[in-house]
Parts: sequence; C-alpha cells; structure tokens
Amino acid sequence: MGKLNQVADGVWVRQSEWVWSNSIVVRGEDGLILIDPGIDGSELNQLADDVDRLGIPVVAGFCTHPHWDHLLWHPRFGDVPRYATPAAAHLASQARERAQAMAAESASGIPLDVVALVTPLPADGGPVPGEIIEHQAHAVGHAAVLLADRGVLLAGDMLSDVLIPLFDFRQDDQVGAYEAALGRLGEAARHVDVVVPGHGAVAEGPEVAARLAADHAYIDALRRGEEPVDARLGPHADWLSGPHRSNLEQARGR
Repeated sequence: MGKLNQVADGVWVRQSEWVWSNSIVVRGEDGLILIDPGIDGSELNQLADDVDRLGIPVVAGFCTHPHWDHLLWHPRFGDVPRYATPAAAHLASQARERAQAMAAESASGIPLDVVALVTPLPADGGPVPGEIIEHQAHAVGHAAVLLADRGVLLAGDMLSDVLIPLFDFRQDDQVGAYEAALGRLGEAARHVDVVVPGHGAVAEGPEVAARLAADHAYIDALRRGEEPVDARLGPHADWLSGPHRSNLEQARGR
C-alpha cells in the first residue's frame, strides 16, 4: 500500500489503507487525469507528491460514481475541472453536504470544502481518454472507463476481489442493473488484460475473467433466491454482512 504503481502505459494506481481504495492516475493528451483520488488527507498529500514526481500537469479529475469516497480532492492537485457522468454529477451536487459529513466521519484530514465539486462530463468525454461505460449498478450514473488502446478497464466499484456487489438503495431492481452492467463490462473486458477496481487488488490476465465470474455468480444466486457462495463473504469480512443482508432483502422484494 501507499505507492504509485504503473499498471499499464500511462496508467498508475495508488492504494489506500481505507478499504483498499484505489486512486488512479491516467495520462491523457494534455496531461494527467486523477480518477477517484483518496482517501485521507495524508494519503492525498502523498499522492500529490507522487504526481509531482511524474512531472506532468494535472488537467482534470473524474469520479466514477457519487459516493463520498470517490468525490474527494486536494488543493495540491490544482483548480481544474472535475467530472462525473451527468446523472452522477447531479446527485453529487444534491447530496454534497451528506458526502462532506460522511467524509469527515470516516477518514481524517480530508479537505472538506472541495468534496463533491463535480460537473457533468461533456458528451465527447472532454479530457478523459477512452470510452465511458455508464450503467446503474451500485450507484446512479456509475461509470467505468475502457482504455482499450492500453488494455485497461477502470471498473469503479465493480469486479473487486474484496467487495461483493453492493446495491444502491436509491434504485429499484439492482439485480437487473447488475446483470446489464456485468454484460457490458464483460464485453469491455474482452479488450483488456488489466482491470482496476475501486477497491482491492488490480486484476491481471486470467484474474479478469475470475472477477467477472465471481460477480455474476453472486448476482445469479440472488436472482434464484439462493444464498450466494462467495469467497468475499465469511468471518474474515464481518463488515460486509450488513450490506449483504440488505442486498438479499432488496432482491427478495423485487
């Protein structure tokens, strides 16, 4: 944990100690785009040091979805545009005070005045390279980023080795939304050999298909009304038992 690692050409990842969160740095045409930087203030500072060492200016930020831990920033990254999908940007602006409160409660030293200051990504993707894959699983306006030319999929809070699929309480039929999203991410994954999840280890090679299979198996079990058999659940991950029960309830109440 704690160091910026290059995982592909022009793609770097730094993992936080907080729920194995991944800050992603992508080289675009005009400079660097920071995707979901986090988590506490000291880590944001260290990320800024790492970025300084790359010697390339930060030109934009991007948040994959409007949960507080993906809406963070630091003044040292610069006063540059920070984007999200239009749906995610709308929700982030509506829920900004809640995101600030959750950030203050959950981590330390976060610059709260810059939390959730995101604007809608233009239709052409603006400075964010690659293809934006928007879906409604996990959060309103959730986006993955496919960098097909570099063989990388930035999956947001999907395809994790530590997190089960987590449903969005704001939206109905998350089972259906996950099925649709996994179908689209599966298509994208055919073009890559590296997947970077929002939380957990970077997947490479055969592990990419294994991540897709694990999320599919979890959702398929819920579709059938069964208890999933999932290595991400168990005594080692008691903290997931509450979200898992909530998933079961939402699936049964479809």
